[in-house]
Amino acid sequence: MARQMLGSRMRWWPLAWLLSGLLACAAPARTPALEQARPAALPASAPVAASAPAEPEVPASAARAETPPPAAAPYGPAVAARFPDPPVTLRTPAFQPGHAGFTSNAELQTLLHGLVHDGRPQGTSVRLLALGASQTGVPLEALLFTRHAELDPAAIVRSGRPTVLLVGQQHGDEPAGSEALIVIAQELAHGRLEPLLDRINVVVLPRANPDGARDDKRVTASGIDPNRDHLLLRTPEAQAQAQLARDYRPAVVVDSHEYTVVGRYLEKFGTIQRFDAMLQYAMTANLPEFIGKASEEWFRRPLLARLKDEGLTSEWYYTTSSDVNDKKVSMGGVQPDTGRNVNGLKNAVSFLIETRGVGLGRLHLKRRVYTHVTAVSSILQSTAERAADLVKLRSYVDNEVSAQACQGDAVIEAAATPSEYGLLMLDPQTGADKTVNVAWDSALELRTLKTRARPCGYWLGADQSDAVTRLRGLGVIVQQLSEQGEMRGEVYRETSRELGVRSDVRGSIADSGGVLRVQVQTVPALLDVQPGGYYVPMDQPLANLVLAALEPDTQNSYLTSRIISSVDGEARVMARPAVKMTTLP
Repeated sequence: MARQMLGSRMRWWPLAWLLSGLLACAAPARTPALEQARPAALPASAPVAASAPAEPEVPASAARAETPPPAAAPYGPAVAARFPDPPVTLRTPAFQPGHAGFTSNAELQTLLHGLVHDGRPQGTSVRLLALGASQTGVPLEALLFTRHAELDPAAIVRSGRPTVLLVGQQHGDEPAGSEALIVIAQELAHGRLEPLLDRINVVVLPRANPDGARDDKRVTASGIDPNRDHLLLRTPEAQAQAQLARDYRPAVVVDSHEYTVVGRYLEKFGTIQRFDAMLQYAMTANLPEFIGKASEEWFRRPLLARLKDEGLTSEWYYTTSSDVNDKKVSMGGVQPDTGRNVNGLKNAVSFLIETRGVGLGRLHLKRRVYTHVTAVSSILQSTAERAADLVKLRSYVDNEVSAQACQGDAVIEAAATPSEYGLLMLDPQTGADKTVNVAWDSALELRTLKTRARPCGYWLGADQSDAVTRLRGLGVIVQQLSEQGEMRGEVYRETSRELGVRSDVRGSIADSGGVLRVQVQTVPALLDVQPGGYYVPMDQPLANLVLAALEPDTQNSYLTSRIISSVDGEARVMARPAVKMTTLP
């Protein structure tokens, strides 16, 4: 498929027209303060704000533990010349003279604490959010930036201003996102992004995986990929992000990553990755239609223009498996397990930003960080411009999802659509552009593999408290039965099972163990329910996330991961129950 044919799939009617009868959208005026100056980084002549913290002193042993050895350039000068440093100054510890590595955990902690400020009642407040600790005891900390007079999460949600959640370095060997979010935090606290806080709130979690950052590893200390843990919530790192989403209900989420530049691409195609930024928003089964349309029209299109204006190249996000003989290239996965897709099912506009970085060490670090800062700044700007629209959109989508209970069909399993694509890459010798025609799995249109009637809710046995805890961690409403009764529903009958591994478009997922894959049939039944059991209603905004967790025959379900003990521990409820129950706090 030609490049222009792939792009044609995104030719939607303007979103404001589609929603005009539902949301009465009115686009707010642009924010001139951000348009008049380059917000991506402080120029070399800009003074350091008086409130900027001094760089922390770190013991030599700690610095060595978090400073990876310098990596040799994996390509020659012709390729390197394609990626000149931008003429800016970035004020993070990693860019201080003589600093050979990246910002350490200790340096980051000192910097975040130094930005905390109570600017009430009229100024900018910066509040430290303690989210627990990593698996080795490193604090997981975020910052809230707001001009609202009340700082507790409930007040922020009621403020009428949409909240943006920014997440960096879920994968420990992808440091540019963390460095960029330090710059963003500085600019929100006392820089060119601060005026946006008149219309939005921002939560910044600059380093979601501090153990991986310290050890220069993708995964957490337990070996689990944190960006495949957002439905299962097995790690404190994923639980911390779920807490932020649960407390602040962000309308927009941005997840900053880096991608492999050489490696398997050079082995498979004899080429090198070329794009400064690769982008993708949530693309998974049951994603509300208008969330996808807003992601494209209100955010991605302005973002592409902004990157181009800054001389930075971009493309859809894509990846390929580690199998050298597998030449297929895929857009980012469509499973409901990554932060991008799980946050989409929480009815947020949810973006993945990937810069070229894995395997490069500090090579081109300034350009990589600058790319992230440019992209995040664009998304913050778009959120401010569309603040009123986003509040209306979120209310509409929450109500729409809730109203679908007991009606129609839901998608249980979906897959990307096979096609072809002319992928622009770089010749490793000359550095020139080189088009490679590849088999391409497109996530722009999903193939439905399995559907079922959408239930009114799910029954869980009294012994399924682990599943209930995780659902509530996601923000799902769960009720507990107070009396014996009957519910009309469907039970699952297991028809086959096998042991396997979770996998995505890259191959097997770093995990703590195998999974139990089952196939089931649904059988109509009158359910005898007892006090102490649980009911998970589908007439709630997170209903599509409930589907992903509780339909047993998918690779990410709670049954597959043995969070639910057996198919007998859950059932589908097909009529609204009359049994007395209490909503868990």
